[in-house]
Parts: sequence; C-alpha cells; structure tokens
Amino acid sequence: MAATSQQAESGAAASGGRLTTHVLDTMHGTPAAGMVVTLFRIDGDAREKITEAKTNSDGRCDEPLLSGDGMRTGIYELVFEVDGYFRKIAVDLPDPPFLDGIPLRFGIADAGAHYHVPLLVSPFAYSTYRGS
Repeated sequence: MAATSQQAESGAAASGGRLTTHVLDTMHGTPAAGMVVTLFRIDGDAREKITEAKTNSDGRCDEPLLSGDGMRTGIYELVFEVDGYFRKIAVDLPDPPFLDGIPLRFGIADAGAHYHVPLLVSPFAYSTYRGS
C-alpha cells in the first residue's frame, strides 16, 4: 500500500486511465473532422508537449491522448486549432479570427480514471465539460 501512496504523491502512472476528446462543430451541426489537437503537460511555468492528433470523421481522435503509463496526475492543457479547422472547410473568418487556438487547462486527479474533454465550437463561441 505504501508504494501506491508514493505513486499518487509523485504523479506516477496508474494503469486503466485514459484521456479522450470529441469536437463538435455547432455551426454546421456535425463532428469537427480534421481538427488538430495538441496536448501539453503543465509543471509550474513549464509546458511540455505530449502529443498531437487530428480528429477523425466522428470528431474524435483515433487513440486516447493519454493512457497506460503515460496517464499521470497533474495539470494538462489541450489546444484545439479551431481557426485552421474553419479555414480548411472554407468558413469566411475575419482576420484575425475571433477564435484561434482554444486552450483548455484542466487537472487529472485520478490517473486510473477516464477523463473525457469534449469541445463544442463555432467560429465565435465554444463550451466544454467533463464528459464520460
């Protein structure tokens, strides 16, 4: 039991947890296919890039952004490249766009849990929540 407490204190991995996302384009009422999503781990003032992925035709990434040994407690940031997505699908945006890269900073307290961070987005608004 002491090793488990040490793992929790150090932010070490716990198997079974994963981080996923899902992006929905509320302007068109469709999944946001082809959006670039970048994951960073935040440690004080340091920001370490963990991975980058593109959403598939369902607006989801094909693999979890974090899982297994990579899943650790701590502060993370997802950056959703909404400007690039809307420009790619030929939405007429102002220059500069109102929304560019949307950063969502959140904490993972239980490395063994499933964290799902969806994004509902249009060129002028977004919302998020902890999904299941």
